[in-house]
Amino acid sequence: MIFERAARREFAQAAAGISVVLLAILTSIQLIRLLKDAAGGRIAPEGVLALLGFAAVKFLPMLLTLTLFIAVLLPLSRMYRDSEMVVWMSSGMPLTAWVRPVLRFALPMVFAVGALSLALSPWANQAQGNFQAALSARSELSSVTPGAFKEVRKGRQVYFVERMDDDAGKIGNVFVASMQDGKLGVVMSDSGGQEVHENGDRFLVLENGRRYEVEPGSAAFKVMDFERYSIRTEDGNAEPAGLSPRRMPLLDLLGQSTADMRGELLWRIAMPVSAVILALLAIPLSYVNPRAGRSANMLIAIIVYAIYTNLISICQAWVIGGKLPFAVGVVLPHLVMLLPLGLLFYGRMFGLLFWQRRSS
Repeated sequence: MIFERAARREFAQAAAGISVVLLAILTSIQLIRLLKDAAGGRIAPEGVLALLGFAAVKFLPMLLTLTLFIAVLLPLSRMYRDSEMVVWMSSGMPLTAWVRPVLRFALPMVFAVGALSLALSPWANQAQGNFQAALSARSELSSVTPGAFKEVRKGRQVYFVERMDDDAGKIGNVFVASMQDGKLGVVMSDSGGQEVHENGDRFLVLENGRRYEVEPGSAAFKVMDFERYSIRTEDGNAEPAGLSPRRMPLLDLLGQSTADMRGELLWRIAMPVSAVILALLAIPLSYVNPRAGRSANMLIAIIVYAIYTNLISICQAWVIGGKLPFAVGVVLPHLVMLLPLGLLFYGRMFGLLFWQRRSS
């Protein structure tokens, strides 16, 4: 039908714009957080882009669900404002006739949400954990950020570098403090660099500096000037990230019966189911009175989305805490939202019949 093709075209155009905006907001927030961690020396700067990609994959299920909800809501609201919906309904087409085009548009996105929540997002969580473990296991100097103190070896050694030239492999104005044999040693140097011996050992080689050595609680200290001073640096062990519930593959998760595993499975199943229900909820929620304000239905839609998301989170927490059986927790939030869905459709249809009687 003509109206179905036109509706799906508007839904697709709205979804494209909304997804770009939401993805830009998401990546901007995550990028700021990662850059802050990189500036503080908690992650290596070269790992920011990879971690940003993993974070985007993790949040895509919720982003696509929200995109689908708004992409259906906005075009239908525009049709109400421009009185197009009145024309369709006056021709005898009920509000329920929009269910078919909405579902045909929504199903591909629902399948994408299901694939992401059930398989790709857990993979991204696991890959992110392994990548962060590999970054933390690199040489101690690889995570040093110019202008920031960096603790290594559980605080037994502290590095500070004022400037760093990655291309030349040189660093300037270096400060190194370490505890060894109960004595505190402080080394300061104007310049330095990293050397790798044939056996693979790594050394920080400082030039033209001074070393201070003092025993805590004693007034005696030693001062030594040097032209070349080598400090051995170490690589950590890249231990694979543990399999937490959010990182477990779906097949492994299905074989577990613990409460936290059941709660994670509930969340993964809820994502595609909620996408379908929200797409249908957008049909009656899109009603706008052309003579009234244009933002009332959008405000209600945001509240409905927040309530739905929180219902899923609450049921997940109850299942994890043992307060709710898994079978009940899986269906409860969706049954709760199906009730207002039916009432809204009934209310809009009843309002349409009342309007038709008055107009006849």
